[in-house]
Parts: sequence; structure tokens; C-alpha cells
Amino acid sequence: MKDPILVVDDDANVLEAVKRMFHGDPEITILTASHARQAMRMLEGDGIPVIISDHHMPDITGIELLEWAKTSSPDSMRILLTGCSDFKVAIHSINRGEVYRFITKPWNAEELRSTVRDALQRHKVIRCLKSGDENTILSLIRTIELKDPSTKGHSERVAGYALRIADALDLPADMKKDLRHGCLIHDCGKIGIPEAILNHPAGLDPDQRELVKQHARWGGEVVEMAGLHPRIVNIARYHHERYDGKGYPFGLAGLHIPIEARIVALADVYDALVSDRPYRKRLPHSQIVEYIQREKDAAFDPQLADLFLEALERSPEHRNGDPDS
Repeated sequence: MKDPILVVDDDANVLEAVKRMFHGDPEITILTASHARQAMRMLEGDGIPVIISDHHMPDITGIELLEWAKTSSPDSMRILLTGCSDFKVAIHSINRGEVYRFITKPWNAEELRSTVRDALQRHKVIRCLKSGDENTILSLIRTIELKDPSTKGHSERVAGYALRIADALDLPADMKKDLRHGCLIHDCGKIGIPEAILNHPAGLDPDQRELVKQHARWGGEVVEMAGLHPRIVNIARYHHERYDGKGYPFGLAGLHIPIEARIVALADVYDALVSDRPYRKRLPHSQIVEYIQREKDAAFDPQLADLFLEALERSPEHRNGDPDS
């Protein structure tokens, strides 16, 4: 079944141009409206994942339409078509949450296609997260992990390590539940990153690294849009922050990083180090312990690092003499 994209513009030539761009696309069908009120009628029922609207239209502007859609069709991703002179208006609309992205006229065809596909991916993630069904969410996570086969099972393993730290801290049951949920979806922002970058066997160039870094910001946004608990949002958004403030995407430091994100940051790195990745082989346990000890007060919360290392030493695999330990 194709995903419907609604394009709203009072210029018939613009509507035809967008229809031609996606003609024959196996996944997308284009619906059109020549004015905002027609679009409002079409949006009743919240069944359209992406809306693309011109800004300058008679009676009701594009921004007013998308502001209306924010309440009436909240899961729809909203894209604004605008002239360069409206740049500040578009940025303001993004900051207020009425608009997901904006495209300036005359548009670049590849940019518009890419933006629409990103919006569709984000819509699917939000719907999945809103469902609250663990099997559906696990299916999403496995879809993401298929983009990078070396991370198969990563999210579930991270949840296991994070819960060891939670047990050591004697955190309440509701926090543990949110912690596990947050671990399962902590990398959901990666769904928008090309597989070629995720599977790159060597070092990434600066632009590629910057794109990968965006997954934490994007993940936080979609989890928040899905209306999940703030602790889960924090995990998706802040799990790559460092205790010394040199992490991303916001450069938070120390106790300004929510504790759930500090826990997952440690569990996430640990699982990466004990796993084979395209750019390196797994490390032996002794080297990992040395690394975590060295990175206390830098990458990791020192108290959490000590608790985690103690929990690892008490774990059955180390008591029984794991050959990699």
C-alpha cells in the first residue's frame, strides 16, 4: 500500500510538478489541494503521513494550515514550501513545532525527495512508538539493526547492562521499566542514516560523522513527538553526552546529563567494545576494564562506572572464567 503525500498550493503548475517528480514511485502517491480549506477536509481522520504546503496562499496561509494540522492531524509530518524572503518565518515555525522541514522555491528535486522520504520514515517511527506494543517496537529496532548487521541484538544487550547498573543503584521499578524501554529505542534516530555510512569499514569524513551524530537529536525528537515518558526521551537524546561535556549533540556535562542517559551511555559503549564492528574487532575484557577506568570523569560518571565494573566482576560469566575475560 502506497503512502499518501498531500501537496497544497494554489499554483496548479506546482502541483503538477510535484506529481511528476513522484510519478511511478512504488511507495508514494501524491494527493493535491489547491487551497487550505480543501486540505483541511482531506486531513480529517489523520490518515495522511506527510503534508507539503506552500506558504503564500489566499485566505489561509501555509503556516496557518500547518499550525492547524499540528492539532488536527498531529502525527502528520509538516513541510513548508517557501520563498527565500520567508526564511525567518520558516525558522520560527520550525522552532514552534508547526513545521518539520522547509524547502525554498525553486526547489532542488533531490532535496525534496529526500525530505519527503525522511518525513515518511519519521512518521512510521512515531506511529510505532505510540503503539506501545513491545513486539512492534522490537520489530522497528530490528529493522534499524538490519541497516548495520554488526549491531544485531545491540539494543537488547544494552538494556541488560543498563539494568545491572539500575539494580546496583536500587532504582525503583518504574525507572527500571523506562530505562529498559529507552534502551530498546535509544538508536531509533539511526533509521534516517544511510546504510553505506553505518557500515563504513574505515573512518568517516567530517560530514559523515556529523550526520551520524544527528541520530541522537532526531531520536529525541521522535520519541518526544510520540509522547513517551521524559526519561525515555532523555535516553534517546542524551546517550552520547560525555561526563566531561565533550559529547554530543548538546555538550552537556556531569550531573546536567540525566542519570538515565548517563547509565545508557556507559552500557552503550560497553556493548560496542565487546562486539565486532566494521571498523575494529571486539576488545578483551581486561582492555575494556582499563578503558572504563581511564575514562571515569571523562566519558563516564565515575560512580556509575565503578558500580558497573563491580557488577561485571560479580556476574556468572566472569566468575566461571569467560575466555575473553
